Amino acid sequence: MRLASVITRGESGLDAPEVSVEVHLSGGLPGLAIVGLAETTVKESRERVRAAIAHCGLKFPDRRISVNLAPADLPKSGGRFDLPIAIGILAASGQIDPAPLPQWELLGELGFSGALRPVTGVLPALLATRRSGRGAIIPGESAATAGLVGGMDIRSAGNLLQVIRHVQGAEPLPRVAAVAAGVAAGPEEDLRDIHGQEQAKRALQIAAAGGHHLLMTGPPGTGKSMLARRLPGLLAPLSAEEALEVAAIASLLGLPAPACRRPFRAPHHTASTIALVGGGKVPRPGEITLAHHGVLFLDELPEFSRAALEALREPLEAGHVTVARAAGSLRFPARFQLVAAMNPCPCGYHGDATRACRCSPDQVRRYQARLSGPFLDRLDIGLTLARGAVRLGASREGESSALAAQRVAAARTRQLSRAGDINARLSAPQLRRWCLPDPAGCAVLERAAARDRLSRRACDGVLRVARTIADLDALPSVGVAQVAEALALRRPTMAV
Repeated sequence: MRLASVITRGESGLDAPEVSVEVHLSGGLPGLAIVGLAETTVKESRERVRAAIAHCGLKFPDRRISVNLAPADLPKSGGRFDLPIAIGILAASGQIDPAPLPQWELLGELGFSGALRPVTGVLPALLATRRSGRGAIIPGESAATAGLVGGMDIRSAGNLLQVIRHVQGAEPLPRVAAVAAGVAAGPEEDLRDIHGQEQAKRALQIAAAGGHHLLMTGPPGTGKSMLARRLPGLLAPLSAEEALEVAAIASLLGLPAPACRRPFRAPHHTASTIALVGGGKVPRPGEITLAHHGVLFLDELPEFSRAALEALREPLEAGHVTVARAAGSLRFPARFQLVAAMNPCPCGYHGDATRACRCSPDQVRRYQARLSGPFLDRLDIGLTLARGAVRLGASREGESSALAAQRVAAARTRQLSRAGDINARLSAPQLRRWCLPDPAGCAVLERAAARDRLSRRACDGVLRVARTIADLDALPSVGVAQVAEALALRRPTMAV
């Protein structure tokens, strides 16, 4: 009887728990059995492994082969275990030396020809491997993504035979070089492209500086979508750590590593709750996780299902979402900035000075009531946009996104040096310490809270926005002017 063990990584959200692939050869009827809570895709590796070993000119053992994927209570899925199973079988049958195997973690799906194919979740697996101190062998197609993980020995292989030669020391595999995420090239979207809407541009910069959630309301064609798409251009590029987190999330879905630009996700209003927040039989991240460290744009906000919007309430504040299923729960990061846009009524022209609205007052109320008060309470900034005059052939005027981004970066630097975080994420004690205005400003806010029946959360949002306005204008403290502007930006979110 022969026994061999190969180390690999499973997949559990952004975690990659260690899995030991134990291969045991014994007498009895020839066959291959896989145990350890393996799903169908894992059990199908029997045929892939058998064909790959034979195609490489090696012998598939004519023995009873038992494969145990430990720990037994961790669900396993996908073809990620093909390579470690094949290497374990060859080691247990004496065709390769098992001594070097403990220093490597293997990951990859096998084709019948022995070719290695990429799998999902490579980056989370490599991050966990780096913490263990071992090296990793991965498919060659995953090398570009794997290069984002520095500080460890990563080797890429094109087929099973190359892995065997490397493990035996005959022909070392090429080392994956560490790379930094590049900035994506794309069409320049500048604030100068938007004619007029100076108040909206100002509010967009305030939202960018403090990380505040933003709602824009107005008739069609007022520039709501154009403004939303220019928000990422006001934010600083992702840091190295943030870029790695974003790439790890994309890796779970088999997507290529994104560039250093902050994510911008704009799902259609027909998206389900699971599509937005994540879930499924095997929980996968949703749009809010794909927008981590970036912007989530929800156009036609009232057209989204009520359940989907209500599911956003906790992630908007907590910065993460927990997907619970009968087999367990997974936690996905969701530190995104929400930008939403909506028409004021079903026809879109309620309150428009240039076109009459066809909706009855009752239709307008029902349309706006699709957004609940608790959901709107979490949006610190609201804008009402009006239609401007058409200016064909007008030159690009006003401040550019580059200049605005410099002021936004300076404001964020002030926030980070003062409290260690941006204003939208300040805790209650930090809010009382850093955001309270002078006595005159406090009086203005107290009167507004009594008049408009603002909740405690809404008042805290006003304080955060007022502090951001002061930071954007390089003012040391919050006064009446900043509180008044923050209240003016808050008022459109109180329509329901």
